[in-house]
Amino acid sequence: MNQLQKCLLSLLSFTIASTLILGYSHQANVVLASPQTQTKGDIKMPSLEETKAIAEAGFIYGLPIVMNYGVMYEYAVDKNSGQFKAPFNQIKNEARVFTYKDTAIITPNSDTPYSLAWLDLRAEPIILSVPTFDKDRYHSIQLEDGNTFIFGYVSNRVTGNEAGDYMVVGPDWKGEKPPGIKKVFRSTTQFALAAYRTQLFNPEDMPNVVKIQSAYKVQPLSAYLKQSPPPSAPEIDFPKIDKELSKTNFFEYLDFSLQFAPPGPEEKEIRAKLAKIGVGPDKTFEFKDLSPEHQAQIVLGMKAGKAKIDQYLKDGQKVINGWAMLDVFGNREFFDGDWLKRAAGAQGGIYGNEVKEATYPLTKTLANGEILDGSKHKYTLTFPAGQYPPVNAFWSVTMYDGKTQLLIKNPINRYLINSPMLPNLKKNADGSLTLYIQKDSPGSDKEANWLPAPDGPIYLVMRLYWPKENPPSILPVGEGTWKPPAIEVVK
Repeated sequence: MNQLQKCLLSLLSFTIASTLILGYSHQANVVLASPQTQTKGDIKMPSLEETKAIAEAGFIYGLPIVMNYGVMYEYAVDKNSGQFKAPFNQIKNEARVFTYKDTAIITPNSDTPYSLAWLDLRAEPIILSVPTFDKDRYHSIQLEDGNTFIFGYVSNRVTGNEAGDYMVVGPDWKGEKPPGIKKVFRSTTQFALAAYRTQLFNPEDMPNVVKIQSAYKVQPLSAYLKQSPPPSAPEIDFPKIDKELSKTNFFEYLDFSLQFAPPGPEEKEIRAKLAKIGVGPDKTFEFKDLSPEHQAQIVLGMKAGKAKIDQYLKDGQKVINGWAMLDVFGNREFFDGDWLKRAAGAQGGIYGNEVKEATYPLTKTLANGEILDGSKHKYTLTFPAGQYPPVNAFWSVTMYDGKTQLLIKNPINRYLINSPMLPNLKKNADGSLTLYIQKDSPGSDKEANWLPAPDGPIYLVMRLYWPKENPPSILPVGEGTWKPPAIEVVK
């Protein structure tokens, strides 16, 4: 499956679903004999058949939660992780343009530099303050909790361009909205992520982005109200997670994470199933303590869950003219207990935007399925007159190496073409716009429209920020009246 939105963070350096399962496989002796039950502490393990079914369902349900925990641990807990950004309730601004020299993050986004703040909501709410934005500059704060539910946005689309103070509260918070707070956002978990995107018009625009980022403010409610803070939340001994540990401790990490995630009504059934194998906020799952027979069933169940996620991603893609799209990100109501859809979103690219905020057509092929390869062909992408991607904010087309999914070194240091560049692009006589996708310059007369390609496989990502919902529109995904044009081979 495509890497849908893995550009947001240097995600999953610690884990991939398949390696999680592989690690368990190395621990478990695949023995399919009796006994059918096992007592684990005060837990009487279910039959082997039921254990496998629970592991399958639990893996699908828990994958986004465990993946999120790994990112949070590296970014906000472990200062020696190599990925650490800032402690909880502090903001980290990434104020620079990504280039081919950046190799830690795949499919890096050169449109919207990021700011990140991991929020600990246990002791008190956190206030996010934003400045006034120019009406032409896209911005957003995507609020995502430990369940990978998007529980709100502060953005042009949702809250407008005016300065404002917004309050983020935990699942158990009770209180009144203080004066001056524009809106209250409630997380379903005690820890949450605020992911900021600030549009960059061009490399020379970076000082303006830095000025905006410096005006972002994150503070506890007590500081905002200039009051004495409440008692601090208890210290937490966060279990270390890295690539090796994530291979063997999946259900242990899920077990740990659930204590910060009060169950919603739609979680009653899956939580009850997990409790049968000792996973839950008041349980302590230990894979090593299980019998070899039950270990084997846990592994087989996880493999079955992974296969279902892979199939969902394959079947769920909407492919239009060779461009693939998915609609797998949203809030609790969006998923409504569809844990397979949630897992597919996490595996496809955790922390992706909901489609109303941004939609991402992706391609490595022509419409006929032939692989795009800059060493073999030159290509064009033509938008007919008046048929640019229909957006309220802006759109872009970014070039990546098809093997590494990194930006590529090129003689003009151009990694994307976007709508802010339109005044400097050359239109055809009929008003259409042709982008030249090739490894060598198309000539001085066409170079303004040149998107340099690698000398090999090509990966293109189209980003539509705040897509229009009225026709012409790319929404609903795969069914909208606007369709991304096919890439053509230059004959």
